[in-house]
Amino acid sequence: MQATPTVFITGASSGLGRALAQEYAAQGACLALLGRRQEELQALADSLPGSHRVYVADVRDRDALHQAAQDFLQFTGQKIDVVIASAGISAGTLTEETEDFAVFKAIVDTNLLAMVATFEPFIATMKTAGKGSLVGIASVAGIRGLPGAGAYSSSKAAVIAYCESLRLELSLYGVSVVTITPGYIRTAMTAHNPYSMPFLMPVEDFARKARKTIERGASYRVIPWPMGIVSRLMRLLPNWLYDHLARRAPRKPRLKKDS
Repeated sequence: MQATPTVFITGASSGLGRALAQEYAAQGACLALLGRRQEELQALADSLPGSHRVYVADVRDRDALHQAAQDFLQFTGQKIDVVIASAGISAGTLTEETEDFAVFKAIVDTNLLAMVATFEPFIATMKTAGKGSLVGIASVAGIRGLPGAGAYSSSKAAVIAYCESLRLELSLYGVSVVTITPGYIRTAMTAHNPYSMPFLMPVEDFARKARKTIERGASYRVIPWPMGIVSRLMRLLPNWLYDHLARRAPRKPRLKKDS
């Protein structure tokens, strides 16, 4: 009899994390669903086949992440197959606007440092087992810096570099590190983007392709694939040409201050 896969997902209450939870549950996985919104998480858990654990926590709370991880490991008998650090936030930012520093910090803390804290408590168990997958959700916005998105682009560029470093560190232990770099995916985060989004993909299609990528143990993949071609071209452009093309690109709105 095939063992039930065990999957730990952050950012599970909405967007990519929710879709990934639905995709894995449909394959018979036992899930840990972690996010900030209890009602949404519980409703998701109740709608899924199988038995799952719900953890209400902000991913910036490292202690809460570790406690959730230890509880899930105890629940599964120290078995963990996949850990997906899916939680992420985005907002327009400008360095010249000093009040944006708090937004910079929140984005970097959520998108990068929370990923480190998510992976930390599972690595020893995976190394002992000689298997397992750690999955970091990056973004094509991390391929080249985008105007007005210094915090988001830098946080996702750091995710790509961090996952590559971690992949090299764990490659001798049978543990895979998978970097998934989404292009434009139809979620609440992209719903209010004030610009066109080429190759916009339904979130359910993204989740299916991401699961298959993780199962193959691929080290890096851009989804959807046409955006992968665009990202390769972006890497190759000399700075003068990239600057000419991108400096007037439409920007994600900054967060409005409370009045």
